[in-house]
Amino acid sequence: MSQAATAQTLVEVSRAEARLVEVRSQLLSHAETVAVAETNASPSVAVWHSNATGSTKRESFRQVRLAAGLDRYELVREALGRGDVIAEQASVICTALDELPDDLDAAVLEQATKALVTFAEVHDAKALRVLGRRILEVVAPEVAEAWEAEQLEKEEREAEKSAVFRMREDGHGRIKGSFTVPLLAGQMLERALLAFAAPKHQIATREAEEEQSEAPVPVRRPTAQRLGAAFVELVERLDPHDLPKAGGVNATVVVTMTLDSLKDGLVAATLDTGDRISAATARRLACEAGVVPVVLGGKSQPLDVGRAKRYFTSGQRIAMGIRDGGCTAKGCDAPPAMCHAHHDDPWSCHGHTDLDRGRLLCPFHHRRIHDPEYEVDVGADNQVTFHRRT
Repeated sequence: MSQAATAQTLVEVSRAEARLVEVRSQLLSHAETVAVAETNASPSVAVWHSNATGSTKRESFRQVRLAAGLDRYELVREALGRGDVIAEQASVICTALDELPDDLDAAVLEQATKALVTFAEVHDAKALRVLGRRILEVVAPEVAEAWEAEQLEKEEREAEKSAVFRMREDGHGRIKGSFTVPLLAGQMLERALLAFAAPKHQIATREAEEEQSEAPVPVRRPTAQRLGAAFVELVERLDPHDLPKAGGVNATVVVTMTLDSLKDGLVAATLDTGDRISAATARRLACEAGVVPVVLGGKSQPLDVGRAKRYFTSGQRIAMGIRDGGCTAKGCDAPPAMCHAHHDDPWSCHGHTDLDRGRLLCPFHHRRIHDPEYEVDVGADNQVTFHRRT
């Protein structure tokens, strides 16, 4: 076949596939009518179709949904039957029409259908999805503004409710996660990452050695790697002073290391979570805004302020977090950021705001330690045991 004939044949095959999809959709609708699923006790036609044809259930359900949509919108069915639209376009059009107001005038609905079918002649499914959301502006501008405002408010409410963020350690020095956020927040994050991943930024490229070249050659990283590196840099550059305080201190990561390691040693450093990082990484992070380096053997800020202040300072809170590792109630694993700083000797009874006479307690156990119905014992391990008074 010639080049032109090959191109024309591919177009004709696409149109033929569209016509077959329309036939299949009619058959799937008829299968619902004659209860084909009952032949092997399948719970639905989609499940029956999946088992009978070897297609996945996801694909079968998609085909059944398209068949139902074509039943509702005859003009879309006719266009698919003529091969004027493909199945993907028809599915997008049906979805867009389903999302229009339920009380929309039938004549306006027909205009919207005709307009989307016409748009399909020059727009793919992705573009049709965007056009479908704005179709009322074309066929009924007098109702489009109010309807769009209502839809956007609804979507934004649902997006806020569905926002989730998950992260977990994989045991190999990495944390993996996933998130779902509202559109605006997601685009703000994307713009921030793209700024770090810009072509001229250093993380956008990596150096690769050519076999016959002594000089490193910059090679553009894949997009996913560039965005990953950009996310790391974005987090490391966050200024904790711009963030809400948690547990009385700014949202800082505390890195404990020896003075020798801070200079050029190899001994690993310890995070306030108990995890370990290399000395090289600790030295790099020691100058970052979101990290507080606690150097053992070096100078530090005063931690004992006596009666000068009632509340523990940020420095004292950080030191408590390193020393206590979290709530000091026996059996409690609340992290430092979720704890209160407690005076072993009540400040109201002339106690001192000293590190040695302070401890971390989660809100629950902090209330219990002041509850007269309980008495406490502090063990040699600095853990607090509660006993209800009898």
